[in-house]
Amino acid sequence: MNIHVLVVTLVMAYLLGSVSTAVWVGKLFHNVDVRQHGSGNAGATNVIRVLGWKTGVPVLLIDVAKGWLSAMLPVLLKLAPSGSALLINLQILSGITAIIGHIFPVFTGFKGGKGVATIFGVLLAIHPMLTLSCFGVFIVVLLISGYVSVSSMSAGVAFPLFLLFFFDTPSIILKGFSVLVAIALVVTHRKNISRLLRGEESKLIKKSEKNKGKADINNRS
Repeated sequence: MNIHVLVVTLVMAYLLGSVSTAVWVGKLFHNVDVRQHGSGNAGATNVIRVLGWKTGVPVLLIDVAKGWLSAMLPVLLKLAPSGSALLINLQILSGITAIIGHIFPVFTGFKGGKGVATIFGVLLAIHPMLTLSCFGVFIVVLLISGYVSVSSMSAGVAFPLFLLFFFDTPSIILKGFSVLVAIALVVTHRKNISRLLRGEESKLIKKSEKNKGKADINNRS
């Protein structure tokens, strides 16, 4: 394996992760920095709340795509034999670099989002069936609770448990990474946990605050 190619791969992964979709889309199409509104998070959920579904869904898909592409770079550049533990480990390394880029993006002052969508994209590239199973947990918990934060943490905790009991992998590092993902999602949602304990956490609503504001204006007119 060429170490120089690996370094270039990791730099590319970080730069992909640093693509601050929520911030750029908000400023470009709405002249709004979503970090100054709602939860203050530069993520798809906050974009949906502040700017609506039509803006939030593309942000979500792009954040997933950049995570997936980052984790696929070692595969596309053929850094290791297909299906090998080494290739999986390199995908994990590249994926972690992209996640760091999303949370601490160089393009927007190192103030990014929690990385949930990007983590999903990374895991989807590394272990699709396991990731889709965890996504099922996310959907079920979201439908029951209405909280994206609770759903994200639940899916994160399910990841190492599902890997341990229902799936297998030749990579020991992937098992450790799965635990790291669970811990990271809880840590990055610590403010949400505090709001949940105080009963102040917002549920994912069908209409954004912006659309509600428009409706109020229409009702008054």
